Amino acid sequence: MTSAGRVWSGVTAAVVAIGVVMQALVTATSTGGDGFYKENPERVLNVFAYFTIQSNLLLGGTCLLLALQLGKQDSTLFKTLRLNGVLCIAVTGIVYHLVLAGTDDPSGWAWVANLLVHTATPLLGVLGWLVFGPRRQTDGRIVAWSVVYPLLWVAFTLIRGEGTGFYPYEFADVDLHGYGRVLLNCLFVALLFLALAAGATLLDRRIGRRTVKN
Repeated sequence: MTSAGRVWSGVTAAVVAIGVVMQALVTATSTGGDGFYKENPERVLNVFAYFTIQSNLLLGGTCLLLALQLGKQDSTLFKTLRLNGVLCIAVTGIVYHLVLAGTDDPSGWAWVANLLVHTATPLLGVLGWLVFGPRRQTDGRIVAWSVVYPLLWVAFTLIRGEGTGFYPYEFADVDLHGYGRVLLNCLFVALLFLALAAGATLLDRRIGRRTVKN
């Protein structure tokens, strides 16, 4: 990765860190009575059950490794996590702005945190991957491995929700919609993920070939 790419990755990791920490602080200090968990540390820990936060952490962690040139970046594990970070943060931005944005109306620092984790990091993550890569890290095998994390998140969310009654998003709320509708909703998100994965694979190959020619 070029020096400019490393700088972009470092900035992305920093924005992720600021957004996640700010969201945790906003949740911890909120005086609103509509939260599912009323006391800390349960309220703060519950922040990390959200796909949005986990996607931000995946993106931020891999970007930090790229910025510092750490880890085996040619390994299957890193390639999978890198693709997961980019795809999941893209899904986060798309689903939030198309489906979830109208369901909340944050203000103050909550608005800033919301802007960072739902808008800024998706833009930084996707643009960073498109412009700086690294290239030739995505193929069918990596895409197959990348599906594991979203499936685990869905399983975790439904199993945890069955025991606690808490579902992080309305479209995943079994108590509200039933398992049939929730699984259908998750299928739509999964199809979006796979479509983005296929597009990322094709783009990676095409941009990679151009880079080699140049």
